[in-house]
Amino acid sequence: MPRRPFRTIRMLASFLIGLVGGQRALTPLAAVSLAAARGALPPGNGAPSLLASPLAAAGALALAAAELAGDKMRTAPDRIVPVGLAARFATSAIAGAALAPRRQRWLAAALGGTTAVLASYPGWRARIAAIPRHGQTRTGLVEDALVILAAAAILRAFRRPA
Repeated sequence: MPRRPFRTIRMLASFLIGLVGGQRALTPLAAVSLAAARGALPPGNGAPSLLASPLAAAGALALAAAELAGDKMRTAPDRIVPVGLAARFATSAIAGAALAPRRQRWLAAALGGTTAVLASYPGWRARIAAIPRHGQTRTGLVEDALVILAAAAILRAFRRPA
């Protein structure tokens, strides 16, 4: 029974990374891929081995950076369009599985992906409300900073013990 709280805490990481994914689709995938490449994911995780590839980590990071840049464009689609929600679900599901125990990877994937989709809506509403006062670029940069800091904090809190 002592392992149950540990598993619950690890499932919390999947939920939290889903919150990040609700704001930026590719940040969770880039964050866990970089952590996997460094060997910093929790032991016994459900991450696909491909995530640990330096090439996969570099590709995920490049895609996340492109998303951060593209988000500031006036032509950027809303995060709640169907393709955006599908991308958020998929990347956050992979990230959620990577942070959970291997035996719970499917539940963690569902939790991370579903949380990302649900978190997209309040994040989108907050951004839309802030744009008239602060502009698209400034609100996007603040959101970027919060998302990156949150992803880093989640991975730091749930990293492989030294």
